[in-house]
Amino acid sequence: MAIISTAGLARTFQSRSGPVQAVRGIDLTVREGEILGFLGPNGAGKTTTLRMLTTLLEPTGGAATVAGHDLATDPAGVRRTCGYVAQSGGVDPQITVREELVTQGRLYRLPKTEAVERAGELARDLDLAELLDRRCAALSGGQRRRLDIAMALTHRPKVLFLDEPTTGLDPGSRADLWDLVRRLRDAYGTTVFLTTHYLDEADALSDRLVIVDRGVVVAEGTPSALKLEYGGSLDASLQDTFLAITGRRAAPADQAPVAV
Repeated sequence: MAIISTAGLARTFQSRSGPVQAVRGIDLTVREGEILGFLGPNGAGKTTTLRMLTTLLEPTGGAATVAGHDLATDPAGVRRTCGYVAQSGGVDPQITVREELVTQGRLYRLPKTEAVERAGELARDLDLAELLDRRCAALSGGQRRRLDIAMALTHRPKVLFLDEPTTGLDPGSRADLWDLVRRLRDAYGTTVFLTTHYLDEADALSDRLVIVDRGVVVAEGTPSALKLEYGGSLDASLQDTFLAITGRRAAPADQAPVAV
């Protein structure tokens, strides 16, 4: 069953030199309960697409539904059913983890008692229980990312959008976050829409990949199927597959480029 569906989704920005087509027409379907890896070079339109699907940016063309809610006619319904973790995160460094989680619950109009209970649940589920009274400024990069995800899960969304979630993390923290993403899908049935530059991450996590370039979908399928089609063998490097599809080499894991 499709939980995300788009048809010709597009976004054009106006600049001093004229219109810029960041997304030229994205057609995709995401099945309920899958982890979708959304890949592409810098400027391919990944973050713009994600921001449209989360109602942060209005499309200039096409249509989409998220969890049965139309992007154009029911944006409030979309927001109720999705969670979003941006590249830069959004925690307040001056308050504690507990205060951040409770505040997030209150912003979703949970009664205070329920917001406190939900904060405790999320802290246990995301290994933050021992950090509840620590100021957010004192968290490590991996701990801060887990808090970002906990905040996005406050309202129990059906779809979780993660935009470059492991950029800047050390290898151990990246591995921990991969385990968390798998657990969200396996234990709670959460659909995860993941944008990433890291091909090892996409290969390890994704049930299916969609590769975009210059604002359009250029390939999609399981990692194994794409490697077989473009790389020549099941164990061919996904980096080589990406290069064969886009003609451009993906960013190495020690870089943190800004996506568009």
